[in-house]
Amino acid sequence: MNFQTDILPFLPYDKPFLFVDDIVEIKEGYIKGHYTFTKDAEFYKGHFKQKPVTPGVLLTECAAQIGLVCYAIFKMDPKSHSQFGMTSADMEFLKPHFPDQKIMVEAEEVYYRFGKLKMNVKVLDLNENILVRGQIAGMPVKYKNEE
Repeated sequence: MNFQTDILPFLPYDKPFLFVDDIVEIKEGYIKGHYTFTKDAEFYKGHFKQKPVTPGVLLTECAAQIGLVCYAIFKMDPKSHSQFGMTSADMEFLKPHFPDQKIMVEAEEVYYRFGKLKMNVKVLDLNENILVRGQIAGMPVKYKNEE
């Protein structure tokens, strides 16, 4: 599977809210990808003023985009629904993440049943220190105008 042609076109995100640079491994039950939050991102100007730190909600979103949505596209027929949305997240933040540091997201499938996908996720720095870990779940999103 090729990330650029088989997954990227089906992601419902675009810059500046696309938090996936590449998928480096994907197989049944597992996905690994990376992203770099660049120092010129607007949110760093106010979080925090003296020493910028990546907001936990954005680390969670990055983990969901790679570890849930990209994996869902791999696992399911992406044409069968328009988007895959996060329904819950239980995340533990262990270490801060700073601008211009690449992160790796690894996720393992817990289950996929009744249309709901649940993943164990880890966000790591390049030294394999765990910055964030937890579980994220989601399911296909259907809009009123869809049948």
